This record gives sequence, structure tokens and C-alpha cells, in this order.
Amino acid sequence: MVAKKSRIVIIGAGMAGVTAANKLFTATGSKDLFELCVVEGGSRIGGRINTSEFGGDRIEMGATWIHGIGGSPVHKIAQEIHALESEQPWECMDGSSDEPKTIAECGFELNPTLVDPISSLFKNLMDYAQGKKVFDESTETESKGDVEYGNLGDKASEVCTSNGGLGQLSVGSFLRQGLEAYWVSKKNQDEELKLNGYGNWSRRLLEEAIFAMHESTQRTYTSAGDLLTLDYSAESEYRMFPGEEITIAKGYLSIVQSLASVLPPGLIQLGRKVTKIEWQQPETHINNGYDDTRPVKLHFSDGSVKLADHVIVTVSLGVLKASIQQDSGMFNPPLPSFKTEAISRLGFGVVNKLFLQLSSTHATKGQDFSKFPFLQMVFHRADSEFRHKKIPWWMRKTASLCPLYHNSSVLLSWFAGKEALELESLKDEEIINGVSATVSSFLSKPQKKEKENCHSHELCNGNVNSQENSEVKIAKVLKSQWGNDPLFLGSYSYVAVGSSGEDLDTMAEPLPKLNSCGDEPATSPPLQILFAGEATHRTHYSTTHGAYFSGLREANRLLQHYHHLGV
Repeated sequence: MVAKKSRIVIIGAGMAGVTAANKLFTATGSKDLFELCVVEGGSRIGGRINTSEFGGDRIEMGATWIHGIGGSPVHKIAQEIHALESEQPWECMDGSSDEPKTIAECGFELNPTLVDPISSLFKNLMDYAQGKKVFDESTETESKGDVEYGNLGDKASEVCTSNGGLGQLSVGSFLRQGLEAYWVSKKNQDEELKLNGYGNWSRRLLEEAIFAMHESTQRTYTSAGDLLTLDYSAESEYRMFPGEEITIAKGYLSIVQSLASVLPPGLIQLGRKVTKIEWQQPETHINNGYDDTRPVKLHFSDGSVKLADHVIVTVSLGVLKASIQQDSGMFNPPLPSFKTEAISRLGFGVVNKLFLQLSSTHATKGQDFSKFPFLQMVFHRADSEFRHKKIPWWMRKTASLCPLYHNSSVLLSWFAGKEALELESLKDEEIINGVSATVSSFLSKPQKKEKENCHSHELCNGNVNSQENSEVKIAKVLKSQWGNDPLFLGSYSYVAVGSSGEDLDTMAEPLPKLNSCGDEPATSPPLQILFAGEATHRTHYSTTHGAYFSGLREANRLLQHYHHLGV
């Protein structure tokens, strides 16, 4: 009698799911051990990787960057499949070759002598929070400037700790304490550089607004809609690969397609949305209605069912959060408290991208789009009486608006948090009107009264923005909508205040839970439900390579399990 093969079902055909399938399928002898399939609720593979086209350019609706090329498995695959070069233009193909033009609301172009110190302050504070530098005045390898910023970091963390302890310290509060410490250190200095009525901007307001611009960018990096919810202690556990950050010429999807290319047709089943996962706890042997020894029963939206010995769940943290908050019955019996508590504590935010096609109807063929700058926007506070009333609130935490690459006719902007969710609800016409009003405010020359009040040649070279024609005509827009997509319900995870790196480790624990000796419980089948995805990796969460590593981890867990059984 031929022994029955074990059946492994992977839920989700994103980076984690496809990587796990690739590893299991290509493992020596696996075809004799396993029946393998991947079920995907959507109509495509890739998950939060979604390469598309807009305005003739290749764009990424989701994952965009290889975060450091040194040691990155994503970069290695991209090299192997020759995906780093393309004849078709692609998003950020020239990196950030154009120097940013930083403009304050109402059209005042800011000189680097004002912008750079605040930008350096923010960068060094983030380096301090992430543990990238250990500052010491006696350390000869650090520059004087680094030591100064390190001291500010020390002061900021001391103040925050005294106000509540590191256990509840947020990155947002740390950054703001760092800015306050900077202002204290500069008191009575640089008096000659004070702004004297530069429009309605004071020097302090401008410095705070420049700092806020960088905070807005950090929101999109982390997906934390409010940096006050981003845990400070866990920030230093996050790891990046060394080397430059680059985009993939042939599209991020080419990586997933390459991993999936070894799988036979039909192994990945699209349009198969799982609605319920029944499994067996050690204390309860639930009869799933089948005379079968497979312990896990999957229910699908079309009413069909599938039995499995092992299921690798790669759905997003957003979907898991919804499953426990809405008591949806996705898991039966419900997930144990150690798992649901970790799911609840961790953060999962929304980041969306907005692409805008510039119109060429008012220009000759072959129009030069290079006149549109790499625009960094410094906004008045949302409650400021001086704010431009026509700029919508959802634009005010957007740090930049820039061409995809030099001379591209497509502009790109990033949104996070409640602004990203609002973007999803807006009609194209509302977006075009809101962006146009914002661009007009920044690229128009200031009114005469404001211009006459600009006396600080040191800070702004006497410059107001010299853009001759601020009118920008937008032909069409394209936006991502990760927040309301039921298959994702957000973009990527972060360690929220109140959670920790241990919660990420907990996310990765299989069910039933291993006992204190690391052994499977004897009273129920082992490794019924395994978890993979970026939110299950302690040091590379929020990244595609984190998802890749997690897929390998769970595939190897199953391979080792059968190796130990001597199968």
C-alpha cells in the first residue's frame, strides 16, 4: 500500500508564499513527500508587489525599493534574471539625480544654509534612534558635527525617559525632544541670520516646518501614520542591508515571477479566497466532518473545502487584525491569546502612492518636462492662520512631488496614515484640483507684499521662487488603494508603542504551540498552521526581503520536520 503524501497548502501568492512554494517544490525528494498548492484570493500573484505602467513608464503600485544591495536576496535574484536594466523607462531609474528644490508655502525658495542643518539634525537623530552610530566626544572616528548631534540625541532620550521611561517612548516624541534640544543649543547664536518678516515665516517656524517635512517622509518609510505611535526601543532592532537603494528596471514583479517560474501550471490557484481555517488544538479534537486524518480544513468563498496537513498563512497583518477585531471566525478554534495579543499590539499602517500624468496639450511635441523640479514642500502648520486655504488638508503631510526620473512627464507623491486613506476615497477630479492648488501655491511667485518683506539674503539669497509659469496641467492620475483592499487592509507593519520585537517573533510561532522544550505537543498533529510574511520577521519587517526570508524559514521548518521523522 502506497503511503499517503502530506498535503501543504500555502495561503497567499505574494513574496512569502511564492518563496515558500519555490523552496518546498525544489527541495530534494519533496515530490515524493508532499502535495503542494498555493491558493490566492486575488486575480494575480505578487501580493503587495504590483508592477504596472502609467504614461509610458513602468511603475510600482506597491513595493518599490531594494533596501540596500549588499547581501539582499532580492538584489541577487534581480541580477541573476537580468532585471536591473531595461529599454523602457522605469520609476526612479536615475535615483535622485536632481537636487531637490525646497520651497516654503506661498512660494519662497529656501537656501540650503537654512535647510541643510535641519535635514542633518533629523538624519542624525534617526541614526541615533536606529543605533547606527554610538556617539562619544572622545571618539576620534566621529566628526565634531556627529558628536554634537549625538549629544542632542542623548539629551532627547534622557528627557523622554524621565517623562515615562523607554518602555513607552515613541520615535515621534524622541525626534521632537531632539529638535527642542537643538533650539536650546542654538539660543543666542546666529542672531544675524534671523528672519525678519520673510513673508509670514519666522526662522523658528521654518525650521519646525522643514523638520515636519522629514517627519512626513519618515511616516511613509515606516507606515506609522503618527510617529508618536512608533516604538523607540524597537527601532534599533530594524536592519538594512548596506549599499545603495535601487529600483528594479524590469519591475519588482519580475522577482516573484522568477520564483514562481519553477512551479508547474496549476500549482498556484488564483481567485481562491479562504474564509475559514479549521484546525485542532491539543486539548480539542474537532471532527471536521471528514473521515480523514488531515487535521486542517480550509473553507473557500465559493463554498468549496480543502483538507491539509500543514497550512502556511501569509496574509497581511491587516487581514489578521481584522479577523480578530471583527470576530470573523476566520480561525476555528480561535487563535490562542498569545497570538492575538501580538497581532493587536503590532502596528500596521497605510501608505499609498499617487502618480500624475502632466498634460502636453498646451505644448509642442517633445515637450521638455525637465522644468518641473524635484519639489520638497514646506507647509505651514494645519492650524496656522497663514496657511493657503485652497490647499486641502490631505496634501499637507506630503513631503515631495517629483518626476519619476529626469524629464519624465509623470509625477510621484507618497501619502501615509489618514491622508493615504482619504486619497483612496477621492475622485480623480478632486485629486487633480487639490494637487494643482498645492503646486500653484509653491511654484507661484509670492505676492509683492511678501516679497518686499524678504530681507534675509543669507538664508534665501533674496530669492523667491522664480518659476515663470506655475500652472501645471494634469491629464490623469493613478493611485494605489492598499487600505481598503480586503485582501490587504493596509501596506506594511511597524512596531507600535506597547509592542516589541518579541511580538514579531510571536507572529512567527506555528500552531499548535511548541512546548517549553521546543517539541511538538503529542496530543495533536504538529505544525498545522505556520505563519510567514513581512510582519513575522523581527529585524526585516516591512520589507520584501523580510517576506522572502520568512517564506524560506517556514519551508525549512517543514522540511526539517520531515527530515527528523526520517521520511
